[in-house]
Amino acid sequence: MADRDPNLITSGLSRIVTREGRSVRVEIYRLENRPGWALEVVNDKGTSTVWDELFDSDDAAEAAFRETLAEEGMAAFLDSAKVIPFRR
Repeated sequence: MADRDPNLITSGLSRIVTREGRSVRVEIYRLENRPGWALEVVNDKGTSTVWDELFDSDDAAEAAFRETLAEEGMAAFLDSAKVIPFRR
């Protein structure tokens, strides 16, 4: 019997946040068989910002999002001129 892929557990703290006329999707999730919660923020253009570290709880991940939002505003999650698209 083949091993199955683990389920993705999504936190109830995941949501859409709108500030400064812009909306982002806050995704907080973990694998069912692993500790540590991931934090990902997706802007309205589909660009994803993912934190490198995992958090001990979904509350800690959500607090990191709130802290970034308070310090940098929505600009922290907008597309940047530093992004260079690859040719396809």
